Amino acid sequence: MRTVLSCAGAPGKVLVPGGGSDDLLSSAEPVVDTQPEELQIPEAELTVEKTSSSPTQTTSAVAEASSGVEAEERPELSEVIGVGGTGGTKIDGAGIKAKAPLVEEKPRVIPPPGDGQRIYEIDPMLEGFRGHLDYRYSEYKRLRAAIDQHEGGLDAFSRGYEKLGFTRSAEGITYREWAPGAYSAALVGDFNNWNPNADAMARNEYGVWEIFLPNNADGSPAIPHGSRVKIRMDTPSGVKDSIPAWIKFSVQAPGEIPYNGIYYDPPEEEKYVFKHPQPKRPKSLRIYESHVGMSSPEPKINTYANFRDEVLPRIKKLGYNAVQIMAIQEHSYYASFGYHVTNFFAPSSRFGTPEDLKSLIDKAHELGLLVLMDIVHSHSSNNTLDGLNGFDGTDTHYFHGGPRGHHWMWDSRLFNYGSWEVLRFLLSNARWWLEEYKFDGFRFDGVTSMMYTHHGLQVTFTGNYGEYFGFATDVDAVVYLMLVNDLIRGLYPEAVSIGEDVSGMPTFCIPVQDGGVGFDYRLHMAVPDKWIELLKQSDEYWEMGDIVHTLTNRRWLEKCVTYCESHDQALVGDKTIAFWLMDKDMYDFMALDRPSTPRIDRGIALHKMIRLVTMGLGGEGYLNFMGNEFGHPEWIDFPRGPQSLPNGSVIPGNNNSFDKCRRRFDLGDADYLRYRGMQEFDQAMQHLEGKYEFMTSDHSYVSRKHEEDKVIIFERGDLVFVFNFHWSNSYFDYRVGCFKPGKYKIVLDSDDGLFGGFSRLDHDAEYFTADWPHDNRPCSFSVYAPSRTAVVYAPAGAEDE
Repeated sequence: MRTVLSCAGAPGKVLVPGGGSDDLLSSAEPVVDTQPEELQIPEAELTVEKTSSSPTQTTSAVAEASSGVEAEERPELSEVIGVGGTGGTKIDGAGIKAKAPLVEEKPRVIPPPGDGQRIYEIDPMLEGFRGHLDYRYSEYKRLRAAIDQHEGGLDAFSRGYEKLGFTRSAEGITYREWAPGAYSAALVGDFNNWNPNADAMARNEYGVWEIFLPNNADGSPAIPHGSRVKIRMDTPSGVKDSIPAWIKFSVQAPGEIPYNGIYYDPPEEEKYVFKHPQPKRPKSLRIYESHVGMSSPEPKINTYANFRDEVLPRIKKLGYNAVQIMAIQEHSYYASFGYHVTNFFAPSSRFGTPEDLKSLIDKAHELGLLVLMDIVHSHSSNNTLDGLNGFDGTDTHYFHGGPRGHHWMWDSRLFNYGSWEVLRFLLSNARWWLEEYKFDGFRFDGVTSMMYTHHGLQVTFTGNYGEYFGFATDVDAVVYLMLVNDLIRGLYPEAVSIGEDVSGMPTFCIPVQDGGVGFDYRLHMAVPDKWIELLKQSDEYWEMGDIVHTLTNRRWLEKCVTYCESHDQALVGDKTIAFWLMDKDMYDFMALDRPSTPRIDRGIALHKMIRLVTMGLGGEGYLNFMGNEFGHPEWIDFPRGPQSLPNGSVIPGNNNSFDKCRRRFDLGDADYLRYRGMQEFDQAMQHLEGKYEFMTSDHSYVSRKHEEDKVIIFERGDLVFVFNFHWSNSYFDYRVGCFKPGKYKIVLDSDDGLFGGFSRLDHDAEYFTADWPHDNRPCSFSVYAPSRTAVVYAPAGAEDE
């Protein structure tokens, strides 16, 4: 007897998107029983094949094929799903008349694969791993050729959302779902009173279930916009109701635990029409990392609309040119920070409707801001009620089976990147957000976990190339990353692709045609780790050479986004840099009408210096998590109840409190608090980079890292940066070497009173170089370098341009 794993909600309710999303309550993901031994179901043959589920099994970079499915055997998608076989008229592929573009678009072409050999010119050390790298590139080329042959190219292959899921034509609605493990399937929802016998689906030989619902007699669609829908399947694991995998919107009703898929197809007059063109990619990225739900000063879930009206202008004023938004893809467990995705094509309903999100993005474009999405393709929620886990009743549908398909630390499922249909799903997902919502690029989460079968856990990367190109490398995942970067670069040439990789894999940011993985930027994750390491000790023991080495340790021709701290350091149980520096003094001594303390003075000074030296030396892009620019005093703690672990222990919750799930922007704005000075400095730092674009300058030279003086001096572009990290020594007539002769002026001074400093420098002073070589520089000038102060000098005249 098959058991029911989940069931639909009571019939009769219609959830129309919009309204009080603050009242939508989130619940913890249920504990899921261990799945049975892995079943590998090749999509084309639909035969069941047992494979090993040994936890010690690893992937050979050469021996393992890219997929259990031979791509050469795959028919075209139109053949698999039988387009036209249900009576629907196909209009423009999706069955929906396309909107006219805002401006005339140039043809977008995904370039063919190159020879993949330039990586050996860029990095000769790769020659010793040519066997692995050439195999990797051959797999990429093989997949590109198969996609070209059987799908009409990567362009067509990445339009899966035009065929799968719900599509509408002039005659009605077609719903298709790939679920090869299911024995039967029916579409249920409010439209048919959740009757599983009303709309049974037919399955083709490739495991795609399909149904066509003609329009009602009055011409209205068979499924009303905003009504709930699910697919009911009889599966090897029992009868279950699932949210369609390609659903565009899902909502949790107040007081209910499971989410409901929403048929989202608003009338034309309700659809948001983009009014502003997408900005061109800036030369240097200054990214404001943010989370819509916790972006209000009030203890509540904020909305897309409020973020658009209140937070975007703040980001623009601060001088950032890009906003990176977390937790966009729907996730049933709010406290997962958006990283346990359940519905990959649906924007989170907690913050509003899809139209609200489009309005937010359009407003950002009006302000000249890029909008980057924190996209999660590294893993999926293990939630079987709302997500992809066990979707068709098998352990191997979208994921690897057995231990390889489970991330033991994240408690989530791991995609099988060697599966043809998983490639279609993920590539189409990336394209969906760029096409439908006009996102300007992505920050790919958890790329290290994707690229290695050990997921980077309990592994120390020493820089030995054998760690990157060996048996632990998941070539399928790396090839997927090459394909998605091909897609982004070809169809959206202005889009930005950033990868979160802690391993430092060589070729990560080299173009795919040259043999690389194809990202534009790598997150320079060693930098925040270094700052936390240093903050655990007194700054008297900081080594200047160690700081410089960490900030400049980057691969040639591979760009980095650097940061001092992201959301990771702000989570409950961790500490932000501000809290490491000032601790509980922040609660009592940040008011300007009260005396400061040595800890506060030290903390504010070093907070500014850490940020500036990181931006100055750390990479070609910079990232800050919202609120950290002014030293937000509290960590982030999402509302959560107690959690019972399998071993019987209980992790206490916080009574579902929103008190720490917000950002106190009012603190940074208050002119009577010391937070204001740190915010003013961050703003000045962003505008300085916007004016001089020093992060992307070809000229970069570190002339001094003096351990006894605790001084770092470097040039970036025309600017000269002087950092005195000494806790008590200020230096008069300190000699600073430089390349460019002439007169210099101060353009940024962390000791400025506006920034909470002691105003020890005269900003009207002029500094003239002498033909006096110093620190291997052809000329030099003398400065006053106060203790715990960073000063930036620019050639006179340049600061007035």
